[in-house]
Formats: sequence, C-alpha cells, structure tokens
Amino acid sequence: MDLTRFTHPIDLHAVSITDPFWQRETELVRREVIPYQWDALNDRIPGAEKSWCMHNFRLAGRIMAQSRQQGAQYTPQAYTYRGYNALPDDPAHPDEDKFYGFLFQDTDFSKWIEAVGYSLIQHPDEALEATADEAIDVVCAAQTPEGYLDTYYIINGMDGVFQNLRDHHELYCLGHLIEGAVSYYQATGKDKLLRAACRFADYVADFFGTADGQCKGYPGHEIAEMALVRLYEVTKDEKYLRLSRFFIDERGQEPNYFVEEERRNAEREHRPVRSVNLAYHQAVKPVREQDEAIGHAVRAVYLYSGMADVARMTGDDSLKSACERLWRSIVQEKLYITGGIGATQIGEAFSYAYDLPNDTAYSETCAAIGLAFFARRMLQMSPQREYGDVMELALYNTVLSGMALDGKSFFYVNPLSVVPSACHADSRLQHVKTVRQKWFGCACCPPNIARIVSSIAAYAFTENEDTLLTHLYLGGSIRKTFPTGTLTLSIASDMPWDGHITVTLHADSPVSGTLGFRLPGWCPNPNVTADKPVRVADGYAYLSGDWHDGETIVLDFPMPVRLIRANNRVHEDMRQVAVTRGPITFC
Repeated sequence: MDLTRFTHPIDLHAVSITDPFWQRETELVRREVIPYQWDALNDRIPGAEKSWCMHNFRLAGRIMAQSRQQGAQYTPQAYTYRGYNALPDDPAHPDEDKFYGFLFQDTDFSKWIEAVGYSLIQHPDEALEATADEAIDVVCAAQTPEGYLDTYYIINGMDGVFQNLRDHHELYCLGHLIEGAVSYYQATGKDKLLRAACRFADYVADFFGTADGQCKGYPGHEIAEMALVRLYEVTKDEKYLRLSRFFIDERGQEPNYFVEEERRNAEREHRPVRSVNLAYHQAVKPVREQDEAIGHAVRAVYLYSGMADVARMTGDDSLKSACERLWRSIVQEKLYITGGIGATQIGEAFSYAYDLPNDTAYSETCAAIGLAFFARRMLQMSPQREYGDVMELALYNTVLSGMALDGKSFFYVNPLSVVPSACHADSRLQHVKTVRQKWFGCACCPPNIARIVSSIAAYAFTENEDTLLTHLYLGGSIRKTFPTGTLTLSIASDMPWDGHITVTLHADSPVSGTLGFRLPGWCPNPNVTADKPVRVADGYAYLSGDWHDGETIVLDFPMPVRLIRANNRVHEDMRQVAVTRGPITFC
C-alpha cells in the first residue's frame, strides 16, 4: 500500500464557498441552526423535547467545585442506575441535582461545538466565539481531576464507569468530544477543550489495552475509532492511533467481550444473564473477517470509517480489504436510491440483502451522514468514482432532507413513501413522523447535520503534496499549495441544478501539479475541455503540468432525466421506477 498517494481533506481555511446552493446551506447553519441548537441545548425551545445537556454539565461542574472547596480529593459516590433515558417526575419542576436525558446527552454539546468551529473558520464571529468559550468553561469544569469526563457517571456515581461498554456510551461521548475539540482548536487556536479531550483520551488509554490489568473491551457505539485517529493527526501522539487500532482489533474476538461483560453484570446485579445481540454491535466476528454490513446502521458506518482511517494511517491492507467488502455489501445490496441506509426500525439497522421497504424505512439522517464519512475515507485511500457518487447521493437526498429550509425542524427518519393517516393508525409506522420535529430527546441528527454541512468543503476536496482532487462541485475559491507554488482555483458552479462548471486558475508564477475531477456516474457523456491532456482513471479526470494564471478548465456534465429501476431482488420496488436528474432523486 503506497501511503504517499493517500489524500487528506483540504484545510478549511483555504476554501471560500460562494455558490448559490451550498453557500445558502452553510449560511443557514451559521445564522439559524447554530443559535437555535444552542437554545435547544439549554432547553429554551417552546414545545420541543428538552435536551438537558447543559443542565447536566453545570451540575457536574458544581459537584467538582464542591469537591475542590472541601479541599479533598474527588470522591465519587456509589453508582445508581437511573435508566437509559432519565426524565424528571415533574417536567415543570426538574430536580437541579439530578441527571436528565439520555446516557449520551453530552454529545449534543460536542457536535454543536464542532459545527461552531467549522463555522468560525469560514466566518469569524466574536459573539459566537464568546458564547462557545463560555460553554467550554462549563464543560471543562465538569472534568474529574483524573481526566474522566462523562456527566452521567460523574453525577450518578463512578462505580459503574466502563462496566457496561455495550449499552452505555462513555467511549461514544469521548469520540464526539474529540471531534468537537479538534474543530474548535483548528478554528480558533484555543486549546482548552482540546486539552480536556486529551486528558479524557489519556484516561481511556490507561484503562484499555493489552497489558495485564487493562480492559480488553471496545465501544458499544462506535465513533471513538475515527476520532482518535483525528486526535493523533493533530497531536502526533502515537498513543491515540494505537488506542484506535486496539478498539478495532479487539472487536469480535473470542472470548467475546460483550458476552463476558453481560455475565459479569448479571452476577453483580443478581439477575439472569440476557442474550447479547452481537450483530447489532458489529461484534459477531473480528472486523477483518466481516463481509456484510449488519446491525445498527449508524454504528456500523462509524466503525467502517474508523477502520478506513486506521488502514490509511498504518498501511494495513487486510483492513482496507475488509472496508472494501463492507462497502460493496452496502452499495450493492442495502442502499436506497436516496443514499439512505438502515432499512428497519428494529435496531435502527441494516436488514437482509435487498430488503429495502419504502414506507417502513428507517433511513436515519445520521446513517446517511455516516455513509458520507465512510465514502470520503475510502476516497482518501483510493479515488474511485463510486465512492464520490454515493457520498454525493447521500448528501443531497437524505442528509439535507433531514433539515427544514429554515433550519428549525428536523427529520430523524427518512422513509421514501409516507401516507400520513397510516402513520397514525399503524403501529409498524410509529417511527415515521409526517412533519419535521422541532427537536428530539435523542438529538443526534440535528447537530450532526450542522457539523457536516459546515465542513462540506472537507468532503468536496482532498489533497496530498502534488495533487488536488475535486469530489463535489462547490462554487467558490480553493487555495492549494504545491511544492512549486500556490495555485488558486475559482470554481463557478450551479450544482446540483446545472452541470456546467468552469474552473479558472490564478497564480503569480507557473505552478506544477495535478488536478483531478470526478466524472459523475449519473452523467452519460461527461466532457472536459482544457489546454492539457486529460487522463481518465477510475472515473476521475486528471490534468497535470505547469499551470499559468488565467488558464481555464471547463467541465460539462449533461443532466438528462433518468428513470432508474431497482435490482429485481428488491421486491418492494417491482413495477416502479425512480425519477432522477443529476445527483437528485425527485420521486
């Protein structure tokens, strides 16, 4: 595996988005979504489900402050399980000294601060940055002296820490905290949250591993795997890359950790041992032996994204091959025409091959976002058109549909066919909401949309030392530094409505390098016009040489209306077609 050919996302500081479509989306996140979500995190949205997120951080901070004031070491109380989703007995008068919300409620903040960071890169905003700094102060005040930072256990008792990796979400909270901390550090240069994330990661790295006395477990809900790689890329501390690889390597090994954990917990809680759905957690067998996408769809694509990251960073061909097999399982057997994944509400999961119902589909917004994560990481290892096509499909048709045009209501579930009366009468459709919701108690999707939209340029462009690749056609300005100088690309685009794109190059002196452009699979006859030879490989057009100021590249991607028929084995779609044009699925 030639690691020198791999690419990484372009530095967001080097991109300015100006096209009518994506500029509107990023501005919507900046002006409406981020402030709205901050109100939601503080439970200030009338008629919306409460988040309790900042309530929990403030309470955990008070506990830490009281401990310091008493001049004693923090003494964690005995753990008391308060339920997967703890709600007040009297919602109008919650107890200020209790944890509320889901076990993973901390991640509402982490995803919000990640979107804030991306937004600040593009649009410095002193007021927003001040609000973020105040929020970071609240969050960091909740951290224990040892570095642990999960409000559920800080408030409810530390005896249960890392005792239920399968169902509780401490490592998931760590992953999102890292992602948010890195984003904010890259945007502002402020490292308070990054240092807190590193301290939590260090705590985890001491607890987990192969040495005697260390825990051999791994996350029940994946994301720490790819987040730790990102932390390694920022800090260059090999410990974080090793921890990510450890979590990936241990998953599904025998004796199975989740099975053993269940036995221990049953004995401790004096109850019968319950069956463990290993498929739900992608833990049926080691990841390098897996060849079918199974279980909870969001968790799966988060895991596959982490696997692709580790394969890229370590040159692990066996892990890369596993990623390729799992990718084929998704796109050949389990992918909706909208780029949605996760066909069943039972476990929010992938169903069996070619089971893609339209009305009962789950197709969670977060799952489409996770598929875009996975696709970009596959592109970083191997620029192939299919990865870019699927990423584009998911972004335009399921990710963006998860948010209303005003940025103030959201879809969690994205079915392809809805009969409103049936959704109220049929218990099999209770997960389907016929209108977007103001917020969710389990609010993973709204801030997830905000963070991917505000960082969209990192999906559109990747680079290495001598190459810049364009995967999505966003209009704007992109600055790329090659060994021989800096080249600025001005891209004029009206995607996704028109396939005519003009790239004008600017440079003070000739700059040598390679530019690559995805030739979309939905376009039957793409055309590239330039003063240099065009080499086509794996669905990308490559142009190399010395670039001069004023040179242009014109890309023409005709957009005929297409009628797409599903594979014959998708029996729910027999005698039906989908109407598409360009990257958009219309009906």
